Amino acid sequence: MSSAPTEYDVIVIGGGPAGENAAAYAIAGSDRTAVIVERELVGGECSYWACVPSKALLRPGHVLSAARAMDGITATGLDVEAVLRRRDAFVHDLDDASQVQWANDTRIDVVRGTGRLVGERQVEVDGTVLRARQAVVLATGTRASVPDVPGLRDALPWISRDATNLHEVPRRVVIIGGGVVACEAATWLASLGADVTMIVRGTALLANAEPFASERVAAALESSGVKVALGTEPTSVHRPDAKDTGEGRIHGGTVTVRLRSADGDTELEADEIIVAAGRTPATEGLNLAAVGLPDGYVSVDDHLTVRDVPGDWLYCVGDLNHRAALTHMGKYQARVCGDVIAARAEGTPLTDPKFTASADHGQVPQVVYTAPEVASVGLTEAAARKAGHSIETVELDIAVAGSALARNDFAGHAKLVVDTATDTLLGATFVGPEVGEQLHAATIAVVGKVPLATLWHAVPAFPAVSEFWLRLLEARRA
Repeated sequence: MSSAPTEYDVIVIGGGPAGENAAAYAIAGSDRTAVIVERELVGGECSYWACVPSKALLRPGHVLSAARAMDGITATGLDVEAVLRRRDAFVHDLDDASQVQWANDTRIDVVRGTGRLVGERQVEVDGTVLRARQAVVLATGTRASVPDVPGLRDALPWISRDATNLHEVPRRVVIIGGGVVACEAATWLASLGADVTMIVRGTALLANAEPFASERVAAALESSGVKVALGTEPTSVHRPDAKDTGEGRIHGGTVTVRLRSADGDTELEADEIIVAAGRTPATEGLNLAAVGLPDGYVSVDDHLTVRDVPGDWLYCVGDLNHRAALTHMGKYQARVCGDVIAARAEGTPLTDPKFTASADHGQVPQVVYTAPEVASVGLTEAAARKAGHSIETVELDIAVAGSALARNDFAGHAKLVVDTATDTLLGATFVGPEVGEQLHAATIAVVGKVPLATLWHAVPAFPAVSEFWLRLLEARRA
């Protein structure tokens, strides 16, 4: 630290994808300077413990399923060690040297340590105070929450980081949670041979999705051997010999989980328990009080400027601002944020639409990489009605020449939510094999407010799976 500069134009606390993009965009094409302060690995949660390793673990199972659904191909199963080696390659064996090199090549310094706010445009890192001429950006994200269930924390459960970086596959696994992380983890663990039980307090998996998506994912998981216990919650956890054996390694002996449901109390034994029950803002040590903010999520305006902090110098991007907890949306916010910082530094009015984050208001795309995948953008029917829109819906099974050619057992469903006042899409949800690749067309239609009458002239190629768009539009015309 002693030989590094102590004054920069832009200081970013948190070196995940959002922080990296904010720094890069803020200094692009200029002589401005930037530094990223990171206490773990540059590249952040997504690169090492979330999106990248989870998709690396999921993809082999998807490919095997597709191969088995095709005549003329003999597919025997997965080589677990090879799958884990491929995952390790994608996370660079938890080595961030290439990410640091990218930062340096982009003229961004990297400072290791925990950054804490100590005043206006001031960040302290291990006793050294860095000063920002233009902006400080908060991009520390979130961390896994562990519910306050008696004995659960003492049992040293796996969190999402352990599940994505597993080095051994537990024979029996209990997953607490029914959201995206839980469903994806159940998918890859089952494909790797684990006996998986999901404990879900609510009445459905993926509770914020369209009901048909939740039902199809649950049915598919159960058909793969996963047991899904809805309306069930843990009341206590017991593991007498729990020990910290390292990330992704089994943390001791047998875990006993006491469960409660409408049918009464039961007990379940497992070799490992995974908590996938939500996230909490990673603000420990950030010292938000130094700038008059309470601990917790940080509220921002559409320029990503932190509210209630005067001077337009403090920004927040990514999960920490609680607008859309997805890597691609954090990167989107960061691009807007970086452009805003650059514009303010150069005295440019913030009149161009690129200076306003709008896509994280009801236009968010997301893919859940279960088998089948769930791809959605915008509002569900329930959310659209709650928001007061006048709507109609159109939905049908995906059954076109392209899907039949893709695999013998293709089963999918699609739904559009249409704003009748403007004849534009408010939302779309697709469920089926690899439907994530179909999502961007819907995203463009939602964000661009393309009238359905215009979409009628966007002719899908034959014989592609995307022909289901034509069938949806035909169903609405009928």
